[in-house]
Amino acid sequence: MKSWIGALLLVALVLSSGFIESTIQYKDYFCDSKCEVRCSKASLKERCLKYCGICCEICRCVPPGTYGNKDACPCYRDLKNSKGKSKCP
Repeated sequence: MKSWIGALLLVALVLSSGFIESTIQYKDYFCDSKCEVRCSKASLKERCLKYCGICCEICRCVPPGTYGNKDACPCYRDLKNSKGKSKCP
């Protein structure tokens, strides 16, 4: 009986790890694609992509367009850096 429960737990662990991995890959794709659009016209594109990605992972959203529209994502709008300025591009 104990080996049957152990086998069931092992199968559940394997199935859940596949689900978690696919969720992480989807989130990375979501943030990457949204930030690519957001930073397409930025003069410092690499920096923009870095901070946009950080903000996207925290807030799970990125405002539409290349500039402004931050009211569409209040979490993204309200994140501040150590100097009190907007952290998100």
